[in-house]
Amino acid sequence: MSPGFDAEFWNTRYAGGDFVYGTAPNDFVAAVADRLPPGPVLCLAEGEGRNAVWLAARGHAVTAVDQAEVALAKARRLAAERGVPLATVVADLAGFEIAAGTWAGIVATWLHLPPALRRTVFARAARGLRPGGGFILEAYTPAQLAFATGGPRDAALLPTAAQLRAELAGLEFEILRELERDVSEGTAHTGRAAVVQVLARKP
Repeated sequence: MSPGFDAEFWNTRYAGGDFVYGTAPNDFVAAVADRLPPGPVLCLAEGEGRNAVWLAARGHAVTAVDQAEVALAKARRLAAERGVPLATVVADLAGFEIAAGTWAGIVATWLHLPPALRRTVFARAARGLRPGGGFILEAYTPAQLAFATGGPRDAALLPTAAQLRAELAGLEFEILRELERDVSEGTAHTGRAAVVQVLARKP
């Protein structure tokens, strides 16, 4: 991970009783989740579990991966409160292997990695999908630097649609778009934002 965004940073960010990004799923995930086929779903850099728990409630067997144990403890608590099973894995994505052909869906929201690592992780994700499996992503673009509403302040960590098309080679894109929208997720993501959204499928 990039300096300043290691496990210690995120464990500190997630310390305390409140859910930093809320407990509702990301809007884009909620809008397109019905396009995922039945089967297991992997949530990358899942934080406190809001997407993972929501997807588990829809019948998926969900595994949430994050480097912050503090966040995943909250995710397990949220899953227990909602009566759904949830598997969690504490791991830095730099060393996390995604088994090929395993997942019906892979979800990543606000995952902002250094370019070389992003290419590696997304190539693993593309290989990790089953045929027909879907990849869902929402992230900030470099245009987000004009807003003070969330995300890192380093353009290199903010992907464009063109970069994602290349980095997710082998997938077929049903949605690939950059847009501005209002984001309201807890206290950390609130206000107008410049985002890229992806729904891509393994042929």
